[in-house]
This record gives sequence, structure tokens and C-alpha cells, in this order.
Amino acid sequence: MEYCEKCKCLMLPKGDKLVCSKCGAEKKKSGSSIVVEKQKTKEMVVLEKKIDILPKTRVECPKCGHNEAFWVLRQTRASDEPETRIFTCTKCEHRWRVY
Repeated sequence: MEYCEKCKCLMLPKGDKLVCSKCGAEKKKSGSSIVVEKQKTKEMVVLEKKIDILPKTRVECPKCGHNEAFWVLRQTRASDEPETRIFTCTKCEHRWRVY
């Protein structure tokens, strides 16, 4: 990572240069390749294709009534609040949350 010498903010790649995200200062790239990933949504589904590796539990699906689901824990609120349990039915793939 490169930081701006003027304002100490992160510099992002733009063509063959690095541009400061705050003041717009430019600097020529040096070193190996830089990878920047932009996140467009607040919540990401990381294991959409590899759902079979998630742990399973016995819980009733509110959509189809099947009694088995995959589950994950996510911190969706403040850190002093409990985690949110997100279930995915193993039969119909319906998703629901338990706070």
C-alpha cells in the first residue's frame, strides 16, 4: 500500500499512476502489481457455491417445513449486541435470520 506524502491518505491505482483518494496527488507506480477490490453492497454472500461445507443443524424451515439447515453467524449490529444467526434450508435453500 502506498500513502500520500502530503495528506497521509491511501493512494489508489489509476492507469500507470497512484492517485491520492483525498487530495488528488499523483505518483508513479513502483513495485509489484496492486489489487483493489471495491465492495458495492454492505452484505456479501461469501460461500454461495460452497454451501455444503457449512455446519448443519436441526431447525424447521419456515417456507417448506424441512427440519435441517446450514447456519452461519454474522455480526450485523453493534459489537456489544449478540450475533445474528443466518440459516439456509438444505432442501429449498430458503434463507432466514434469527436475532
